[in-house]
Amino acid sequence: MNTSLLASALESAQWTEVRRRIFRQLIESLIYEGIVHPETEQHADGTETYRFHGRDAAGDDVTYVCTGRRALSFGRIRLTRDPVLRQANGAEREADSLSAFLLETAELLGADDDKLSTFLEEISETWLKDAAAQEHRFAQPAPVSAATPYDELEADVMEGHPYHPCYKSRIGFDLQDHLDFGPEFKPGLKLIWLAILRAEAKWSHLSSFEAEDFLREELGDEYDRFQDILREKGLDPAQYVFVPVHPWQWREVVAGGFLDQFRKQSIVLLGEGRDEYRPQMSIRTLSNASVPERAYVKCPLSMTNTSTGRILAQHTILNAATLSEWLGELHRGDAYLRDELRVVLLKEVMGVSYHHQGLHPLLEAKVYGVLGAIWRESLHGQLAAGEAAVPFNALCHLRTDGQPLIAPWVERHGLESWLQAVLQVAITPLIHLLYAHGVAMESHAQNMILLHENGLPTRVALKDFHDGLRYSRAHLADPNCRPQIQYPPANHPRLNRNSFIEKEDPAEIKDFFHDAFFFINMGELALFLEEQYGLSETRFWELAAGVIYAYQRKFPELAERFATFDLFSGTIEVEQLTKRRLFAEGGVRVHAVPNPLALFRTGEGR
Repeated sequence: MNTSLLASALESAQWTEVRRRIFRQLIESLIYEGIVHPETEQHADGTETYRFHGRDAAGDDVTYVCTGRRALSFGRIRLTRDPVLRQANGAEREADSLSAFLLETAELLGADDDKLSTFLEEISETWLKDAAAQEHRFAQPAPVSAATPYDELEADVMEGHPYHPCYKSRIGFDLQDHLDFGPEFKPGLKLIWLAILRAEAKWSHLSSFEAEDFLREELGDEYDRFQDILREKGLDPAQYVFVPVHPWQWREVVAGGFLDQFRKQSIVLLGEGRDEYRPQMSIRTLSNASVPERAYVKCPLSMTNTSTGRILAQHTILNAATLSEWLGELHRGDAYLRDELRVVLLKEVMGVSYHHQGLHPLLEAKVYGVLGAIWRESLHGQLAAGEAAVPFNALCHLRTDGQPLIAPWVERHGLESWLQAVLQVAITPLIHLLYAHGVAMESHAQNMILLHENGLPTRVALKDFHDGLRYSRAHLADPNCRPQIQYPPANHPRLNRNSFIEKEDPAEIKDFFHDAFFFINMGELALFLEEQYGLSETRFWELAAGVIYAYQRKFPELAERFATFDLFSGTIEVEQLTKRRLFAEGGVRVHAVPNPLALFRTGEGR
């Protein structure tokens, strides 16, 4: 463990600020998801005081007090920046223990003990790791700016999930791993390369090339070097496929998890690659720092972040190129999407997975989803002259000097003009995919990239398709033209209940899109602009609704689809991210929340 980093984090102002942030997101989600119902006092200014009553270890009464409001955006609970207070034994002071809060209010929570124990660990690890990351950020000589290149922003925008309280738990990483592999610290990584016997591997790729040609282009002269290593061992390179492994995954899982395969030479260690990579904010996706035009590489990590395992199941690896090719065909055949909106699709061009299905079930369980990779097109080369890029969640980033990253753009273009451009380029292609094609994209956070010229939005790039879209066969524009996907094995829902591509109910497709894009990306931007610039949430959602109605007027022939995928419904269903961490498995946990777009339903569309 890096003791100096730990000591620095513990003594920093960021230690307190991060704890306060986690407290806010924790309490907001507990109230919002209906896990607890605190005593609530309403005030004339629209704010509310919340009181959580509990007992300490000695059985004495304690009360936690905080102030917030219920926002227009999906009825979200939004606490003020004032610290949470703890009242006990006639005294009141700032609550400084997240674990004490959860334990002392355990009767209110009603959580399963095992689940609560795991949740406590995730909360504590988030506190530690984000404090270390923020201490590092504030130690930099200059804050990030609107002119910072995209690859740098993938590391500099380090807020994590804006709603989930365990937004940086990274269970499996110790503090040294956090420093060595966390994107915030911009480490240079070298991938470990293996050769897997083709009979024990599964792969897929775009139909426009062969796997060998792609890997040769990606690896350069290393491709020949790897082949020579196999020949020196008396092996036939034509019988193997090359696969990269994240160095942490190699050390923690793969090196000791495939000993029989190494002994039999069905897997062969080729060694460390030459190219240097840097982790993007999603951690397991890596950018090539040596040759930026080469593909991004997504590698499984046997760790948990934001309460989700970060392996790569075989069916998702195999679906990557299949779904990318299908989306590419939709894009090529749609002049509006291709020529007018000029949407960029960062295709997942190839995926390789170790074929673990042939193993004994006990052995398969240990290596499920731990060895494989997905290659995704780089954004480099996709930008027009004068165009720059920013992860969409960076629009809500506050610099270390307290200024919004977007401040120069807002000053240059004017707040409403700039926002109108953001909404136009972000909303239009996604609702076109939904209405015209029946495809819902999971375009949350960095899965959407905003392209701009001097801060004025021009178009978007979309990514992460292998497990990040949904459709209903019956509601595709052409049900006979659907991707031939791999389906999850029977045991997969135990690891990830949300890993599916096809659904039957169009309402679920619509809510999936609403949850990812409007609830997360748009909702956070609405709240951010109100807090930083005083733009009312009402005005934000009025402008957003206007973009949707403008699209519907442009395509009146899709009126039936507007009703099928009703974006103006009174409520939508969103995931209960905290509730599923506190209670035993019971399927996907969702709750109905008010839809801010419903305020602007008119007779001109749905």
